[in-house]
Amino acid sequence: MKEILSYLFDHKTLTKEDAKQVLTKIARGAYNEPEIAAFVSVYLMRNITVEELTGFRDALLELCVPLDLSDFNTIDVCGTGGDGKNTFNISTLTAFAVAGAGYHVSKHGNYSVSSNCGSSNVMEYFGYVFSSDGDKLKKEMDRTGICFLHAPLFNPAMKNVAPVRKSLRMKTFFNMLGPMVNPSFPRNQLVGVFSLDVARLYNYIYQESGSNFTIIHSLDGYDEISLTGPFKAFTEKWERTISPGETGLMKVNPDEIFGGDSVEASGKVFLNVLEEKGTRAQKNVVIANAAFALQTIDPGMNIEDGVLAATESLESGSAYEVFRKLIDLQ
Repeated sequence: MKEILSYLFDHKTLTKEDAKQVLTKIARGAYNEPEIAAFVSVYLMRNITVEELTGFRDALLELCVPLDLSDFNTIDVCGTGGDGKNTFNISTLTAFAVAGAGYHVSKHGNYSVSSNCGSSNVMEYFGYVFSSDGDKLKKEMDRTGICFLHAPLFNPAMKNVAPVRKSLRMKTFFNMLGPMVNPSFPRNQLVGVFSLDVARLYNYIYQESGSNFTIIHSLDGYDEISLTGPFKAFTEKWERTISPGETGLMKVNPDEIFGGDSVEASGKVFLNVLEEKGTRAQKNVVIANAAFALQTIDPGMNIEDGVLAATESLESGSAYEVFRKLIDLQ
């Protein structure tokens, strides 16, 4: 690691293959925590390159515990996190809204590093049992339309760097990798990212993937459609800046989508939205993200139809029913 760090501190960048080898060694426990922390810190001081990010991704995908969900046309709805906004669990609720609309979701997630409540935190709070057992997860997918993939169980490097990430409590390039390494290799993805630079990196990499994708970044810093202002959207076919009004939904204030100061507070908001007890702002933000997810998995659907389908999923109770069935299966 000393040679690698000296190389990087000399303002040089890694090739894709070198990046893959370094992360493979991290995953296999070749380096101690101070060495990993020093390596991660390099990318807190400069931007990551496409070659480096691709190499890191390839290492994680090669080492992951794969999950075969090829019987289902799945979508993942996942954000990088790291935006520091402490919103409620928008992407996880979006996943249930999409499943409630009749689509299959393989939701990849993890515990929070830089906010109060990540997707794994809230799912665990409600009693979901994390597992890498393919039979359990396929059963959940078959019966409810959704399953949850807790990243450390599938991605060994994620597990090995967890203590470092927890100590730093800052976004790192591992935030960037999270959405890219879903072990079920979904054919469709809605991905939220914390910066426009990362959105452009993702767009370049995902163009080579052959999957249906939509990359989202709200221009005021959110890694999801926040409806607090315009957001940028990238797909394999187009790139646009979109205002909240263009979705047919009203603009919201940042304090209206705050998730609270604890997992319990976030859990309360989560359940309120599913039970149709949430605020209009909370509901609309979930609908906006779900609409773009639905358009991703069903390219024939426009945003107006996506908003209608997502609204129906929440207001009819379908999304809540999916959630209850999933928890009852544990």
